Amino acid sequence: MTIRALAPTRLARFSRSRDNACFLRRGYDMKPSSSKPISLIQFLIEERRAGHINAELSLLIEVVARACKRIAVATNKGALGGVLGMEVGKDNGDGSDGASINVQGEAQKKLDVISNEILLEANAWGGHLAACASEEMEDPQQIPDGYPKGNHLLLFDPLDGSSNIDVNISVGTIFSVLRCPDDVTEPKAEHFLQPGTTQLAAGYVVYGPATTLVLTFGHGTHEFTLEREVGSFMLSRRGIRIPEEATEFAINMSNQRHWQAPMQRYIGELLAGTTGPRGKDFNMRWVASMVADVHRIVTRGGVFYYPLDAKILKQGGKLRLMYEANPMAFIIEQAGGAATTGRERIMALQPTGLHQRVPVFLGSKKEVEVATHYHLVADGAQN
Repeated sequence: MTIRALAPTRLARFSRSRDNACFLRRGYDMKPSSSKPISLIQFLIEERRAGHINAELSLLIEVVARACKRIAVATNKGALGGVLGMEVGKDNGDGSDGASINVQGEAQKKLDVISNEILLEANAWGGHLAACASEEMEDPQQIPDGYPKGNHLLLFDPLDGSSNIDVNISVGTIFSVLRCPDDVTEPKAEHFLQPGTTQLAAGYVVYGPATTLVLTFGHGTHEFTLEREVGSFMLSRRGIRIPEEATEFAINMSNQRHWQAPMQRYIGELLAGTTGPRGKDFNMRWVASMVADVHRIVTRGGVFYYPLDAKILKQGGKLRLMYEANPMAFIIEQAGGAATTGRERIMALQPTGLHQRVPVFLGSKKEVEVATHYHLVADGAQN
């Protein structure tokens, strides 16, 4: 059997058609230059020209995005990179080492520590930050002496959903940007305690089959996908809108017996489906990684709930206001959704502590409003 080589012209045509198909699969338009895909840097320049952000904030987002690309590389290596498993902490006293514990009282994964270090290192010297705060650290991190300081405060959860790392389920990074108060040269924890309504920017990065950045500056919510071959985040969806109504909900059903009565009522109605008062069927999804669950909502609608329950009553909730609830609320609201604690708007809360916890209800507006209404009605009946 004779195998005839492709002629150069045919090979070139094949190569071009294959490349075009690859770009089309990624959602890129192969039209002339006016509709070329837009990189994150180009998008930030557009936002600066529109007066939505300044040069310093633009640089800050570039640095955070670059750090997240490094985290994506580390997560993609998995077991081959030696990044799975628990971070080793103090000696247990019997010759064995115990797990490292963070300020939240949680055992740290190796990638928790690696991701935190990557973000701290990347933001230390650029001159765009006054200080930063991490979910993994008790106190804010000051910019080292000798480096210029900027006018922004950065808060981040370096690796949300890290309990899923070893089983290869999507994890992510969440971040929020605030303005440093005037005349403050050494920001302390109290200077970070600003309501979510004062956020200048918020975003998250999902490390999954694709690495995806979702970002808002208060002028809509936008999605960027990492083009691995060129190493750039490319705009894949502009002006995302979340449907007002939903048929999917995300909640940890294992806590059902601990929920308060209005949450029991609400979820009971969803589970009743077409035979219940809602008159339609709902599907439940639960990844146990907030970034992954929220990204599903940003992609196709739905709601995410982590309500107050008897187990976490003293803590005030499960999720951190400054590192998770506020940035996610900003992103969701800018996409047309809603975000509450079950009783009040998340972004209207005045923070009382850097690691304060709150209940979180967010996603499709009408469903969040129904669940919130049930809680307010129950509170009124008790008063």
